[in-house]
Amino acid sequence: MNIKYQWILKRINTWTVLTALFLIVYSCSNRLVSTGATHLIPEPYSIAVPSFPDYTNIPSDNPMTKEGVELGRYLFYDGRLSGNKKKSLLMSCATCHKQIHSFECGMDNPRFKDGHPCGITGKPTPHSMLPFINLAWNTDGYFWNGMIVDSNSRLGSIPYGIPAVEPYNFRNIESVVWMAIAAPHEMNGKIERSVETIQHIPMYPPMFAKAFGSDTINLDRISKAIAQFIRSLISYNSRFDQYMEGKVKLTASEMNGLHLFTSEKADCFHCHGSPTVPLWTTNRFLNNAEDTVFNDRYDRRSVTKDPNDAGKYRVPTLRNIALTAPYMHDGRFKTLKEVLRFYNEGLKPSPYTSSLMIYANRGGMHLTGKELDDLESFLNTLTDSSFIKNPAFSNPRPKDKYFIHGG
Repeated sequence: MNIKYQWILKRINTWTVLTALFLIVYSCSNRLVSTGATHLIPEPYSIAVPSFPDYTNIPSDNPMTKEGVELGRYLFYDGRLSGNKKKSLLMSCATCHKQIHSFECGMDNPRFKDGHPCGITGKPTPHSMLPFINLAWNTDGYFWNGMIVDSNSRLGSIPYGIPAVEPYNFRNIESVVWMAIAAPHEMNGKIERSVETIQHIPMYPPMFAKAFGSDTINLDRISKAIAQFIRSLISYNSRFDQYMEGKVKLTASEMNGLHLFTSEKADCFHCHGSPTVPLWTTNRFLNNAEDTVFNDRYDRRSVTKDPNDAGKYRVPTLRNIALTAPYMHDGRFKTLKEVLRFYNEGLKPSPYTSSLMIYANRGGMHLTGKELDDLESFLNTLTDSSFIKNPAFSNPRPKDKYFIHGG
């Protein structure tokens, strides 16, 4: 071959190699971020469950990642989120939300009498608790009265001096962190002090860098990480789920309870949904004939200002219902048997009672004792034992004095 052509080919091969190397480096640089040390872009976290609805409430500015969820898990259990390091003043999300009780505090929590939580100050929360499970599929607001709404508009007043500005205008799970820190019936802290405290804990800057691309720590990122962890708390593996998949059989009592639940005789499905609605709640706000006099400071009416919403509260999920006593918005019932007896013979109709409560005017369902036992047996099949033991949801540092997990 001509020497001239050999030289040209050699130059072409050299440029080909250099170009390929440049493209590889450029491609990699797009997947790397500088935080003092380089690392890969956060890995997406999938929360898809085949039988669940295909919608979620994940904000576009807070996509779930494995690194974000793990950071949120640490923050969820870290008592220094309250802005304190003194043991008597430590309080974390997990102080009240215990995994073993489907992320409620539970009747056996020695810190909270009758299972009703209170803040560092001892001031009780306005309502009893709702479980932190499957909240990624709740698009109708949060808390018993829906005071936190998934919309750009505000309903009602903003308590505790929490700013009503984007992105903290009480419209999603992220905005709940404001209240958890600032509310006197929770951490009773100062936002700035809580952020500063987290900033000065050596393990957190690298974790924030992995989750968000830089080691900057602020309330926006703290809120987003905790919200990601809460959305990861998915319960879908109860005995009933396994029954629906053909993996187990239900007992005769459980089957009878299922038939009662899905029939007009017990009339549970109108509010809580049928077995084909695996969230086991319609997420509606209803008046279930608990009372005839209503506290307009805390019910749905306090949020919407609509007089017709008097005495309305969220329909809670029945998943893990056997683990989440006490029951109702004020925790008035300590056991499932008490709840069933109320619906059987204790209804108190009023002009505001939901039309779905078809037995309200006669005081209840009037089932037999055996039928009530069967209904309770069925409700027990909704317990997801794997959920309350899942290490991905548990305290990441149980031996660390700053990491609080309830009790």
